[in-house]
Amino acid sequence: MENIRLIGWPLISKNQKLASRNMIARIFSAAALVLAFSAFAPAENWPAWRGPRGDGTSLEKNVPVTWSGTKNVVWKTAVPGKGHASPIVWEDRIFLVTALKDKAQRLLLCLDRKSGKILWQRMIIESPSERIHKFNSYASSTPLTDGRKVYVSFLDRDRMFVAAYDFDGEKIWSVRPGVFASMHGYCSSPILWKDKIIVNGDHDGPAYIVALDRYTGKTIWKTPRPNNTRSYCAPIIRHIDGRNQMVLSGSKCVASYDPDTGKQHWIIDGPTEQYVASLVYNGEFLFMTCGFPELYMQLICPNGRGNVTKTHVVWQTDKDCSYVPSPIASGPYFLVVSDAGVATCIDAAKGGSLWRERLRGRHSASLVSANGLVYFLSDKGVMTVVKPGAEFKVVARNELGEETNASPAISRGQMFLRGDKHLFCIGSTSK
Repeated sequence: MENIRLIGWPLISKNQKLASRNMIARIFSAAALVLAFSAFAPAENWPAWRGPRGDGTSLEKNVPVTWSGTKNVVWKTAVPGKGHASPIVWEDRIFLVTALKDKAQRLLLCLDRKSGKILWQRMIIESPSERIHKFNSYASSTPLTDGRKVYVSFLDRDRMFVAAYDFDGEKIWSVRPGVFASMHGYCSSPILWKDKIIVNGDHDGPAYIVALDRYTGKTIWKTPRPNNTRSYCAPIIRHIDGRNQMVLSGSKCVASYDPDTGKQHWIIDGPTEQYVASLVYNGEFLFMTCGFPELYMQLICPNGRGNVTKTHVVWQTDKDCSYVPSPIASGPYFLVVSDAGVATCIDAAKGGSLWRERLRGRHSASLVSANGLVYFLSDKGVMTVVKPGAEFKVVARNELGEETNASPAISRGQMFLRGDKHLFCIGSTSK
């Protein structure tokens, strides 16, 4: 437990302590059920940031493990402009956003999944290029689809811009639900909840999180956020402690809200100012990594009410944390990679590092998992495939031959990798 600080255990109930002792057994049981089910599960779409569950996990078992810039490449399509947003996949359609800086245009592209052909391209907005961080882009927000429409999110001068398009590229609606200012640019990937499109509006001003009607774009609720500080995280939604919880890290806090109303359940202050990585949940605890100016990782017990800063942070560390890449939960482990490329496997219950290994180069992409393996993608396009466990086991290292800043997408046994100039489909041509 080196560099781990235990927080708040005396104030946690006996039931919670018992839950912690039994956690590993429950996680193994749950993992066994997932594996048993996934053998018969249908292929999944990848409809949003970090996939169908918003946590980077795929239940598919036939995802490729080895490839190169030419080996196991089903197709490779040149993409105009530049962007760090991930592709999303629905059946035989792939959607991708990009930006043409010289024309100050933000685009939505639709590609045929089988061939990689660009079926249509729409100019969403034409707006002056904002100031951005050197590791950001003008098209960093991953789009969202509900199977009927595609929802995109950009910055339009000093306002958030959200729009809906149908699968033929026709605009359904567009709205500007709030002001937005950030010295590092914009990235706010929309998520879906029932009839709502929810977008994080953390920025250097009157920050908010907003829910829009997915059919009309009308604001359903808009909840002020504390501290008025920029963040770039998408929330995750889970049913925890008898409540639907939408949990968001950012703006100097971690907070849970009711996604139906926007009402806050609980909040944890700090531990730092700025956040990029999304949270993950392993069925017992939330795992959070951040940030700037200090870096921390926390394990959070998500059953509180009100301000639970002193009672519900189970453990915290400042070693080998990630700022940009989101972590992943895999059975009894949390896996994370720092921006500098140090990969760590953490015992979910105890908080200790089981191993830490330096991978090749800087990492910006968030982790994904499939086949019982975890995929680490570097900015140089090197994918390190690791078997989660108490020991560091590399299954494969694959070099794409192109720089990559976007996180991967997985669907129907194929992996989609967005390079600096191309979108790659990795896998079998029979899918």
